[in-house]
Amino acid sequence: MVDNSSPLRRAAGIGIPLLGLLLSGCAVGPDYLMPSLALPASWSSSSAETPARPVELAHWWERLGDRELNALVEEAVAGNLDVAAAKAKIRTARATERQTNAALLPSADGSSSASRQKSQGEVQNQFKGGFDSSWELDLFGANARSSEAARYGSQAADEDLGSVVLTLIGDVASNYVAARGYQARISLAQQSAASQRETAGLTRKKFEAGSASAVDVSNAEGQAASTEAKLPDLRTAYAGAVHRLSVLTGRAPADLDARMKKGGAIPRPRQPVPTGLPADLLTNRPDIRKAERDYAQATAKIGAAAAARYPSVSLSGTLSTTATSIGDLGKASSLSWSLGPSLSVPIFNAGKLAAAQEAAEATRDQYFVAYKAAVLGALEDVENAIVAFRQERIKNGRLAAATQSYRKASELAQSLYQSGSSSFLDVLDAERSLYSAEDSLLTSTVAIADNYITLNKALGGGWSGTIDASKPEVVDTNTGPRLRAATN
Repeated sequence: MVDNSSPLRRAAGIGIPLLGLLLSGCAVGPDYLMPSLALPASWSSSSAETPARPVELAHWWERLGDRELNALVEEAVAGNLDVAAAKAKIRTARATERQTNAALLPSADGSSSASRQKSQGEVQNQFKGGFDSSWELDLFGANARSSEAARYGSQAADEDLGSVVLTLIGDVASNYVAARGYQARISLAQQSAASQRETAGLTRKKFEAGSASAVDVSNAEGQAASTEAKLPDLRTAYAGAVHRLSVLTGRAPADLDARMKKGGAIPRPRQPVPTGLPADLLTNRPDIRKAERDYAQATAKIGAAAAARYPSVSLSGTLSTTATSIGDLGKASSLSWSLGPSLSVPIFNAGKLAAAQEAAEATRDQYFVAYKAAVLGALEDVENAIVAFRQERIKNGRLAAATQSYRKASELAQSLYQSGSSSFLDVLDAERSLYSAEDSLLTSTVAIADNYITLNKALGGGWSGTIDASKPEVVDTNTGPRLRAATN
């Protein structure tokens, strides 16, 4: 029995904690802290129309009340190529994290060899088998910091996918609204041109009857042709929106043509639109969350660079056996082994390691500034979107009133012209003003929906469902050992 006060007991009392310290290691470099930024208490441009109650960001596009748009959003999330690329980046980041974590554990390798040799006229066989193992003791946390950085990188990849989906949904909604707007404007131009052609026909009859001039006929026909000239540009813009919408859903550009030709109204958002509080952006916007994770990753990399300036200790062991026949490797064989630590101390590197740490610190500062810029940019996006949304609604109301007045003026001008109480120029001016007002009203209706989309994107609205990033795009087959096939 060993006395508690014996030197052996005292050495064990010191050595066991010391061994635990060696195995657990310590850390160098800064520990990451979530940045604290001063944010406004409310939106400066908020009003009763944009209440600050908690905003419902999930499936915000459904509040536009268009089933076709809802279906296209789901199809885009499932088939968009940018989403597929972001999912591949997630798989890369997760694999890198597992690869980095492996450095925290021991590694072991087995080896074997066989040889036949002749010495002094005697031929002998020699068989060897061995086992090598090594483990780097992470004394100053280099591997732990690298693992921490890889974990933050994986989380940043997750947030990048969220940012891609947010942008995608906004683009799908914007192009869908634009397509419906162009359809409405094309229909308006066709109807107006047809009405103007009728007016031109009536004017020609009056000219033939001697109650109108050739100038009136030319003006009437010229106005109809001018309205018809707007159709090619509108049809081109419509085709572009539909083609973009099709590509966003992962299809060929013309695949949605027949589906969209069925038509539909310009989507209108429900009122009012809650905006939440500025502080909500830190958790709602995936681009801000990604910028914060990038900053965290850069902070962890400082610790990895700093740890390289300290000594490193590793444990290695080797076990090997040699025999003249395979059957003797486990019994009548020579056995050798080795076990021990190795110490590496950086003595002189001309400031290389210090410069690497300084570079890591400067990179961290860049990501911190990028995080602050992302927050400020998000605040600006929301403030601008709130103002644009509210002002466009005011503008739309004025345009609706103007359209109603111009319609009455056009009807009155036609009636007076038919009775001979006004000139044909009054009719032309009234028709031109009515078409312009109706077209502006449709454009404004599209702008209201666009501003609603922009506001929800700025607030961080996106996809609330799960997206499986584990499934690869390319599934490899026959990847085991085989004879190499000839390649072209």
